[in-house]
Amino acid sequence: MTIDWVCKHHSDLGKEQLYAILQLRAQVFVVEQKCAYQDVDGQDLEGDTCHLMAWDEDRLVAYLRLLDPQTQGGDVVIGRVIIAPQARGTGLGHALMEQALKQAEKHWPEVPIYLSAQAHLQGYYGRYGFVVAGEEFLEDDIPHIGMRRP
Repeated sequence: MTIDWVCKHHSDLGKEQLYAILQLRAQVFVVEQKCAYQDVDGQDLEGDTCHLMAWDEDRLVAYLRLLDPQTQGGDVVIGRVIIAPQARGTGLGHALMEQALKQAEKHWPEVPIYLSAQAHLQGYYGRYGFVVAGEEFLEDDIPHIGMRRP
């Protein structure tokens, strides 16, 4: 697998890229995880939101979005973290987080980063400097916990 990392401001996304992002998110979050929710939530094209993509040739294999701290109360918010089923277990998730932290620092230097993690992934995100921020909560029947990287 040869990964091509692309991070784009929403205004620079091509329609094929946007389609691949929405297709992968629906495949995993809605179909695989059986969460009927409004994935297209109005934030993909807000402010200076950026989309981080990992492409293996013409297939999107990993993705997350970085929400603009101006629209999120002061923190960069990482969301919609996803690894395509065929790319799981390859270490791509770690590469995705490393890329996300680099991009957040590049676009918003020294701004804290927040994410809502599935509760069982606290240790995973802890490796990247995230600490629990708040109480565990249910989102689409999946336990989540807020985590922040100061």
